[in-house]
Amino acid sequence: MADMEPHIFSVAEEAYRTMTREEKNQSIIISGESGSGKTVSAKFTMRYFAVVGGAAQQTSVEERVLASNPIMESIGNAKTTRNDNSSRFGKYIEIGFGRKGDIIAANMRTYLLEKSRVVFQASAERNYHIFYQLCASRELPEMRSLKLDAPEHFRYTNQGGEMQIPGTDDVLDLERTRNAFIILGVQPDQQMELFRILSAVLHLGNVNIQVSGRSSDRSYIDADDRSLAVFSKLLGVEVSQMAHWLCHRRLAVGGEMLVKPMSGQQSLEARDALAKHIYGQLFTWTVHRLNSALRTQGAKAKSFIGVLDIYGFETFDRNSFEQFCINYANEKLQQQFNRHVFHLEQEEYVREELAWSRIDFSDNQQCINLIEGQLGVFDLLDEECRMPKGSEESWSRKLYDQHLSSKPHPHFRKPRMSNCAFIILHFADTVQYECEGFLDKNRDTVFEELINILKASQSELVAELFQQQGNVSSVANGSIRSGKRAHREHKLTVGFQFRQSLQMLMDALNSTTPHYVRCIKPNDLKEPFMFDPKRTVQQLRACGVLETIRISAAGYPSRWTYEEFFCRYRVLLRGPQSQEHAQASCRQALPELIQDPDQYCFGKTKVFFRAGQVALLERLRAERLRVAAVIIQSGVRGWLARIRYSRICWATVTIQRYCRGALARRLALTLRYTKAVLVIQKTYRMMIVRQLFLVIRQATVTIQAFTRGTLTRRRYRLLVAERAAVLLQTRVRGWLARQAYVRVHAAVVFMQCCVRRRAARRQLLKLKTEARSVERFRELNKGMEVKLMQLQLRADQEARESATLRETLHAEREAFTAELETLRTTIQKLESKKYEQPPCPVISEKEVEEKRRAEEKAAQDILHLTQEVEALQREKDSFNKDREDLSARLLEQEKAQEECVRQAVFQASAALRAELDEERRKYQGLLREFTRLEQRYDNLREMSLLTERTKGHRRTDSTQSLSFEPLSAPTSPSPLSPLSPLPSAFPSLEEVHRDSVTSPCLERTVSLGRFETPMDQLMERMDVAKGPAVKMTGEDLAHAYDAVRVANKLLESQLRSQCSQREDELEALRCQLSQAISGSSSSAAQRQELQELLEAREQECVRLRRELKELRKTVTLRRLLTQVLTPALTTESSSPSRQKPATVAGLLECRKRDETKLIKNLITDVRVDSALSLPPGLPARVLFLCVRQADCSGDQARARSLCSAAVTAMKAALKKHSSDVDMTTLWLKNACLLHDLLNQHSPKQTLNSEDQVPLTTDLSDLIRALSDLCIQAYQQLLSITETRLQNIIVPAMLESETIPGLSGAAAKLVGSRKRTGSDPRTVGGDAHTMASVLRELGTLHSALSHQALPQTLMEQAFHQLIYLISASALNSLLLRKDMCCWSRGMQIRYNVSLLEEWLRSRGLQAGGTVATLEPLIQAVQLLQAGKKTEADAQALSQTCTALSSQQIVKILTLYSPHSDLDERVTLNFIRTVQGLLKGRSDGQPPQLLMDVRRVFPVTFPYLPPPILHAEQLVIPDFLKISFLRRA
Repeated sequence: MADMEPHIFSVAEEAYRTMTREEKNQSIIISGESGSGKTVSAKFTMRYFAVVGGAAQQTSVEERVLASNPIMESIGNAKTTRNDNSSRFGKYIEIGFGRKGDIIAANMRTYLLEKSRVVFQASAERNYHIFYQLCASRELPEMRSLKLDAPEHFRYTNQGGEMQIPGTDDVLDLERTRNAFIILGVQPDQQMELFRILSAVLHLGNVNIQVSGRSSDRSYIDADDRSLAVFSKLLGVEVSQMAHWLCHRRLAVGGEMLVKPMSGQQSLEARDALAKHIYGQLFTWTVHRLNSALRTQGAKAKSFIGVLDIYGFETFDRNSFEQFCINYANEKLQQQFNRHVFHLEQEEYVREELAWSRIDFSDNQQCINLIEGQLGVFDLLDEECRMPKGSEESWSRKLYDQHLSSKPHPHFRKPRMSNCAFIILHFADTVQYECEGFLDKNRDTVFEELINILKASQSELVAELFQQQGNVSSVANGSIRSGKRAHREHKLTVGFQFRQSLQMLMDALNSTTPHYVRCIKPNDLKEPFMFDPKRTVQQLRACGVLETIRISAAGYPSRWTYEEFFCRYRVLLRGPQSQEHAQASCRQALPELIQDPDQYCFGKTKVFFRAGQVALLERLRAERLRVAAVIIQSGVRGWLARIRYSRICWATVTIQRYCRGALARRLALTLRYTKAVLVIQKTYRMMIVRQLFLVIRQATVTIQAFTRGTLTRRRYRLLVAERAAVLLQTRVRGWLARQAYVRVHAAVVFMQCCVRRRAARRQLLKLKTEARSVERFRELNKGMEVKLMQLQLRADQEARESATLRETLHAEREAFTAELETLRTTIQKLESKKYEQPPCPVISEKEVEEKRRAEEKAAQDILHLTQEVEALQREKDSFNKDREDLSARLLEQEKAQEECVRQAVFQASAALRAELDEERRKYQGLLREFTRLEQRYDNLREMSLLTERTKGHRRTDSTQSLSFEPLSAPTSPSPLSPLSPLPSAFPSLEEVHRDSVTSPCLERTVSLGRFETPMDQLMERMDVAKGPAVKMTGEDLAHAYDAVRVANKLLESQLRSQCSQREDELEALRCQLSQAISGSSSSAAQRQELQELLEAREQECVRLRRELKELRKTVTLRRLLTQVLTPALTTESSSPSRQKPATVAGLLECRKRDETKLIKNLITDVRVDSALSLPPGLPARVLFLCVRQADCSGDQARARSLCSAAVTAMKAALKKHSSDVDMTTLWLKNACLLHDLLNQHSPKQTLNSEDQVPLTTDLSDLIRALSDLCIQAYQQLLSITETRLQNIIVPAMLESETIPGLSGAAAKLVGSRKRTGSDPRTVGGDAHTMASVLRELGTLHSALSHQALPQTLMEQAFHQLIYLISASALNSLLLRKDMCCWSRGMQIRYNVSLLEEWLRSRGLQAGGTVATLEPLIQAVQLLQAGKKTEADAQALSQTCTALSSQQIVKILTLYSPHSDLDERVTLNFIRTVQGLLKGRSDGQPPQLLMDVRRVFPVTFPYLPPPILHAEQLVIPDFLKISFLRRA
């Protein structure tokens, strides 16, 4: 292209070749007037680089570089009177190239966006293209929510009168812009957020601001303004706040805040300033997003080519601040061109001592000094902006005095008919600038109140735009007016920022080799094929092209140092060549190479050439190299031919040798075959004759044998006819029977083998399935320990019963033996009496008869007694049997009742525990939202204070336009209204919000000091401490808060009493059961009574559970009200305790005046490295000792204030270090330790030691605030780690190749199915592995271990993080087909095993941490298990218990074979699995993906610390708290 006419591609090719040849950075500077084609030239240049710097097809980097053009044109270009697509900002694109000359990265820098065009357009001009594109696409379904209309109905788009550009389609342009956004990685939902903000800017321009007051010094916005409502809804902000602060401003004067209403014009300016600021922030965010998409993570670029497309020289009928900056930038570029082309060129000629006559050119240094020099235009403008009452008139007078009166400047003039304008003679034209608007545009301020409202937006993108505003550097465009004079002096003006960025651009251009493209505008009418020669010559003369042609014709555009010339053209030199004699060799060889001596010139260190001579030398060098190449080729080709000839000769001799040997072997074989044929013929003939002889002899013998045999058989048949036949039949039949038996036996054995083999195969498959199933082993071992314990308990119980029965039997036997002995003794006594009676010497018959009767009677008595003894024995046996039966029945009933009671208690405990966890999770979720809503709460509090103040001090005098708002809250409390202590009387959240924000304080007639409300009486009766008074929102909220606390106390007392009553009844029931079991004569009525009593107790338990569920809503209302009211309540010191303060040794005393210094040195201003070197919990221990000393001294107010200040400082420290894991862990440890110390010494806590003395101050509310602070710090710590893990979970768990040997196969199998555009990570970037995940987890574990936090808290934290890793990996696995294969499952299982090993090595496997990985492990097992038969389906349904039915079916559907031997999962198998899963009632959720946002409630263990003394603390000197005294 170098031989063709000047073209944009030839300039780009020259820059590209120079970069690759000389390895230096290049830059292409495209300049010209507005509308001359600079933007199109830049696009063609980038397109050329994308083609030559890419592969055969465009890669992602080149495609993204080209895709950035439609986006920047839509948001940065607009129609002007001179150009339909004028760039209203400057951009410098650096395209980075690698070592092979391919594009690997790009970066874009922008300069001075014309934000004033957003709110104002001149006649025949338009706003930025994106607004008209959105209005044209308003009928699309996704655009209807933006509430857009035709551009004629919006103030920001209808001022110029031009709604359409001929030849353009805004709908197609928007579609092209959206496609470019997708290429650059901006998703459709984020695009809609972008369009929502742009639409909100249009609606903001239609907000109707009306004036009021006698002198129109006030303004307001109607509450039903539709445009403001749509604007607030699109941005997610409060309508009332936006309407208020658009019409008011706040000033800080001394220690008070002044809220001043603004006039109508000031409100319009505030509205336009907000619109410009929103658009500017959105433009900056878009540029940052494009740069992040164009930036790669691979190797660093070796060199780059910068393309500068900046606004051209502009002059309009009315020129303002933007045209002044644009023309100033063009002056700097023209100076750089002059310096490079004219000044440096001629200076080099003089330095090299060439015969040269200087060429005069127009130098614009004086004009630049006028603008940027000392006391120049920019300096005077910045000075006027710093003045409190600066104006355009005073600034213009200063310009006239400085540059016209005192020291006239040749490039500065004053208009004849205006005193508020000035004229500057630029290099291209003379331009008159109007001073109006210069100061406001240079300040570019927007009120802080409006920015705070946008920071609290519900839209994530809006909050991100204005949250990042506080972190950007001071060079960013625009500033925020906060109303504080301390910050006003440090703000940078737009002019100063533009000068800094322009100087950086000049430094970048000067560090590269420049290439210039001068765009010439053919006419000013924007007509094609119309050429105005006068206008063209004027542009050529203004930009110095004519002088460039003159110096190019007279000078030497090409130059080489002698060493470079020697290295490049040494092939053209003759004679001895040496690097030391390079200059002499060049001087000797050039006259022979170039015949005309005027075409070159020798300098001191360089040799110079005129135009075209370098091309001549390049042609001679190429010719010399071609001749040398031909000589080398001829030698190489001859050598190759000789080698080929020698090989052919060797091959020919070898072939001949082998052919001759083959012929000789063939002749020898022929002779051998001839001899063999003769031998065969002889032998054959002999064999034929011998065979004929043998046949004849055999025939003779055969005839004889048959004849003799016939005769012999006749005789034999006659002899053995009958006997031989019978014997033969017997043997044959026996043989047949045996053969049949053998066949049947073999068949039976074979059938048995088949049946047994089939059964063995089934058993083998079943054993394999059970061996694969983890659940089988779990089921085999499930409950074994419990069963063993139950059997052991049952054995022990039976042993105890056996011992009891033995003792009872032994006692009964002893009683029976004693009774038997008694009877025997009685009988013996009777017998002895009978035998001891002395015989009478004379026995009469009467006595004999009486004796006989007595003996008979005694015998009857003995018989009767014996029968009674037998009856008693039988009755005793029956009683023993009945007792055993009754004991067995009672034991069974007791076991059944105990089991029922145990199950009921377990179910109730489980339900209560689940409700407690749910309430804890909701409460912690509300604490998490507190940080986000804090900004909105501050805004609401300011609005509340403003409303109460203005309504409380309303005046009729219109001259009083300022309302004073004190910085501190008012001290006079408002009267209270009596409230009912019942839960139904509690105010709702909406009522509290309405009372605290919009309603004025109603006046009451009853004061607090003289009357006591029923609520106060109820609080005293329930022993509830009264909460602090509410100073900001009124006493009504304080009373509502006290009512909530009373309800809480009531609920707690009721629950305690019912639980204690239930425990007493259960204990009494157990006692009655034990008495019933021990008694041997319990009746059936008593058992029935006990059964009825047990049923009544169970019904009572059910009733208590129902009441607990009914009271849950009240508890939830109490917690919500506590969270809403606690930030609004101000803590006051409680009433002084009546107890006498105890004396405790080993404390630290902090005086009242040193409290702020203590908090500052210990918490607020402590450095990170110093804080991490402290012993764990040292700040908390020091603070507790100080609080304890204040409490012991009787100063309860100081104790509360010190503790409250410590809590507030810890909150501020957490916000300050919101992204630091170590500092967040540090303050989590201190908050937990301080909470445990205060809770340990609380008056309500039971003291475990006599040395512990309780606190006399009631710090229960601060203990509750510390508990909330612990939860907030824990959530912040997890949020930091989750943010770091979010982007590396999927690459590390699913995509990393950690097992060697599987990566190649996996890549071959799934390489064709991988997605090409969905992965945002670059190909050349460093892939994340499991080491990255373990590194992040190790960082958290080290921080927690360093602060000595409890093991249970660490287990809960890692339980949450491991659940996030498992859920994210499983969700990605369910959505990616390329991951569902056998080899990938092996990789994932190995990665999971690494994570499990890491957890076990640090003792974190408890608390359900490893169990959260079970769904991912089962999903991997599902990928590796067999998926063919019905047995496989049953095994899968039994194994995958942690996966839902939808997840199992999804994985089976996405499964891909990992080799040709594997097969896809059939549809019948999937249906079989679905059928098996239908009957499984595992209670799993029906959704496909796991909830990655699930948060497990945290429970902080209460670990009472040991008794603390000041002598035990080692306080470092760098804390600077030596003012503390030991007490």
